[in-house]
Parts: sequence; C-alpha cells; structure tokens
Amino acid sequence: MTDLADPYANGDIVVRLKDKAWHDLGGGTRFKLLRCNMHTGEWVIYVNMQPGATFAPHRHLSDAEYYVTRGELLYDVGSAPEGTYGYEPLGSVHHEARCEVETEMLFFGHGAVVYTGENGELRFILDNEFLRDVASGAVEANVS
Repeated sequence: MTDLADPYANGDIVVRLKDKAWHDLGGGTRFKLLRCNMHTGEWVIYVNMQPGATFAPHRHLSDAEYYVTRGELLYDVGSAPEGTYGYEPLGSVHHEARCEVETEMLFFGHGAVVYTGENGELRFILDNEFLRDVASGAVEANVS
C-alpha cells in the first residue's frame, strides 16, 4: 500500500496531524509539514506559535490562505482569532505577524514568501524547497 501520509506525493495525501513531527522555524514557531509539492511549489503546514512569537517582515510572491484553529494571530490587517479564515493575495506585504497567546493555524502556501531584514534586504525565501530542507534538518530557520 502506498504511504498516503507522504507530504511529497503527487497523488492523494491523507495525513493524521498527530502522526507528523514538529520542525522548528525559530523564535517560538514550529510546523508540521503536511504537503510539499515539488512540481507546483504549493505547500501546506500546521503552525504552532508560542506566546510572543513573530514572523519577520515578508512579502508574498503568491497567494496564501490560513485558518486559525487556536489562539489569535495579530498582524498589519488586524486580528485573526480562533475560527478565522484569512486570505493573503499575491504581493501582500506584512511588516510583522505575531501572537500574544499560544496560536495554531493551518497554512496553505501557493508559492514563495520573501522574508526581509530591517532595511529591506533579503533574508531568505520560504517556499516548498525551504520547508523540505528544514524538515530534513539540512537548514536551520529563524522566521522571527
């Protein structure tokens, strides 16, 4: 039988969240890799942010969607408490996203997100390859 929990599969994927390992994104944020399509660039992660965790300034090079399952995400466009669906269009820029309480969300990335430093310089590109490399232990991340 095919492993339907393989996040790199091109066919059906059936994942039990409790069976997936956590991977560190730095600064109190971690994720479980649910889908990572190496052909389309799409990826799906389940994110856990500890109180005070942040995402550094970033710009979306593709659409993204999320659904908050616990806690509250706070960012430029407002508050996204538990039960909130959010859509971030291509080109959207966020100077900071953070949480004050433990927060969890299902995040659907349809491509790359560029993270920048204080002066707008490129820090790294979060995409399917980056998440694959973090999950394999080949790359150490810090999204804060």
